[in-house]
Amino acid sequence: MTGPTPALLGAEGLEVAFPGRRGAGTARAVDGVTLDVGRGEIVALVGESGCGKSTLARSLLGLVTPTAGRITFEGRPLDYTGRGLKAYRRRVQLVLQDPSGSLNPRHTVYDAVAEGLRIHGYAGDETAAVAGALARAGLRPPERFFLRHPHELSGGQRQRVVIAGALVLEPELIVADEPVASLDASVRGEILALLLRLRDELGLSALVVTHDLGLAWNIADRVAVMYLGRIVETGTVERILTAPRHPYTRALLSVLPEAPGEPVVLSGEAPDPSRIPAGCRFHVRCPVLASGAAEAAGVADACRTKELPVLAGGGEDAVACHWAAATGARAAVAPEAG
Repeated sequence: MTGPTPALLGAEGLEVAFPGRRGAGTARAVDGVTLDVGRGEIVALVGESGCGKSTLARSLLGLVTPTAGRITFEGRPLDYTGRGLKAYRRRVQLVLQDPSGSLNPRHTVYDAVAEGLRIHGYAGDETAAVAGALARAGLRPPERFFLRHPHELSGGQRQRVVIAGALVLEPELIVADEPVASLDASVRGEILALLLRLRDELGLSALVVTHDLGLAWNIADRVAVMYLGRIVETGTVERILTAPRHPYTRALLSVLPEAPGEPVVLSGEAPDPSRIPAGCRFHVRCPVLASGAAEAAGVADACRTKELPVLAGGGEDAVACHWAAATGARAAVAPEAG
């Protein structure tokens, strides 16, 4: 009997810490994260600025070396030698938020897309590979774009060039860090539709890093919500967006245009990984604790003093919240897809 197929990409107990600035304590940007992405799956990693999601993404790409824990690809630990990382980055590609900053203004579209082929010593037909990648990214006919420069393209076209640069190496997984944050609403939909088409046609997996749960609703199979270095809630996109359990997830959902009621305004300061509070790390900003609901459920003291276990972060629905565990919290929030 064979065992279960390992996830394509996995993180196990991952920690990334940086020295504090000006006498501050060590910044625990990623603090015990376990997360995986399966073949053909799109996982959205969601959280506000400062929660550690971009650091986690860069560590998964081998761009930041973890302080502890391990990263696996197809069940095997990541090889941090120069040769090992080069081979890995051919199979796992990064798509950045700002296409203008990702593209050299002096390079033509052809050279921008061909760069990865040249770095990896591609021995095939370079022109055909570049044309194929541009076509898959929705720039057709591809030859019409070969000699253009970034300033001659629209924002959506520039993002498609960045995506083509990732696709040209035929990766199995892409890590997309805020891939549509700088684009107009109409273009955002086109890029999200492109990512879904690539998943369906190529079997491409993706980890999409975003602050926007509305984006997750439109593209993800599964969602992991991150706060102050840890995953605080995971589950299918339908469950997370229609029945969120963690107060932080509810606050993120409340600001979507489709969400009922008034937006939840979080009090207190934004996450600071050099000053992680005792107990639940969200409790100093938690509207449930502030409202007295945690007191009524008999968990207020636990919220302030008892640290929660680290979530497994796999395919199962899970939440790290004393109040949610005590009440079986459920909510009905249903953003419209579109």
